[in-house]
Amino acid sequence: MSNPILNNRFLEGERVLDGEPMTVNGAINKTLIMLALVIIAAAYTWSLVFGGFMDKAFMLGTIGAVAGFILALIICFTGGKTAPYLSPLYAVCEGLFVGGISALFESQYSGLVIQAVAATFASAFAMLILYRTNVIKCTEKLRAVIFTATLSVALIYVIQIVANLFDRGIPQIFTSSPIGIVFSVIVVAIAALNLILDFDFIERGAENYLPKNYEWMGAFGLTVTLVWLYIEILKLLAKFADRN
Repeated sequence: MSNPILNNRFLEGERVLDGEPMTVNGAINKTLIMLALVIIAAAYTWSLVFGGFMDKAFMLGTIGAVAGFILALIICFTGGKTAPYLSPLYAVCEGLFVGGISALFESQYSGLVIQAVAATFASAFAMLILYRTNVIKCTEKLRAVIFTATLSVALIYVIQIVANLFDRGIPQIFTSSPIGIVFSVIVVAIAALNLILDFDFIERGAENYLPKNYEWMGAFGLTVTLVWLYIEILKLLAKFADRN
């Protein structure tokens, strides 16, 4: 799920008084570090699944998902103070989870993962172009719409999780039916639009001379969104594959 943490409260907060301020290039470099950690950890659990160690992969994936969620909450509430230390750990945890779930999808639909990876980076590049050319401007109204849509999706997932505990579920939207595909397309679009908020935070953070450690906040935000976008694209492609 995406990160409504990168909002104005950070931009309205502390400013660097001495030392080095955050830069766009610094945030990009740290994002690359985060993504590298995600890929390395994902490759490990991926290898466990295809090596026949399903139990170990499931255990590490579950630990990664839970620990990643806890670390994300801590980073959200503590901001730049803990981001330089906890963001890399978060990336590793997310990688363990992503690698396991990716391997499961790949075992069912051969070639699906590489398609999802390509689509994720293509979407990210497209959103960056739209942002840099001002085709999509990160206004307060757009920010509010994306924030509301993201929380709505989160609420739907929470309801589904609770319903599953009682052997129930929200009809249609998590299936490969036309309604389920439309729902996934909408969620993918919302996840992609969250990248606009991430780009805007990094750019405005640099313009407002936030401290250097906020580069990790920007990198954390981008990593959260990219992982969420990848998983949603993976599920969308699986729904299409089910219908073939």
